[in-house]
Amino acid sequence: MATPDTVYRADCPSRPILDQIADKWSMMAMAVLGERPRRFNDIKRHLEGVTQRVLTQTLRRLERNGMVERRVLPTSPVGVEYSLTPLGESLREPFGRLYDWTVAHTDEINKCQQDYDLRVRSGQSDVAR
Repeated sequence: MATPDTVYRADCPSRPILDQIADKWSMMAMAVLGERPRRFNDIKRHLEGVTQRVLTQTLRRLERNGMVERRVLPTSPVGVEYSLTPLGESLREPFGRLYDWTVAHTDEINKCQQDYDLRVRSGQSDVAR
């Protein structure tokens, strides 16, 4: 278990997990699956811009980490359905708060980015970069 002493170390076991769940495609796939179980192509249709390869890798990592369950459907041709596990469901509340914060601050962040870009282009940024 990560402790306050180890959480910032490079070998902390929480780092790869945080990297996985904080990834934009992971968060978005889990949000889509939070509505209901879905097939691969249904998830892909909801996530504009994701490639088949990236979505496959994302779902595999989420399954490996216990966030998503993959179920083979007895259909012809064989189908696969993905759903959140109880562990994945437990992230819905903190993800929801992060999403709400992002939406609430998007305009402010965009303004900060524009101001920064103007400073950098005009040479007003500090030299020690």
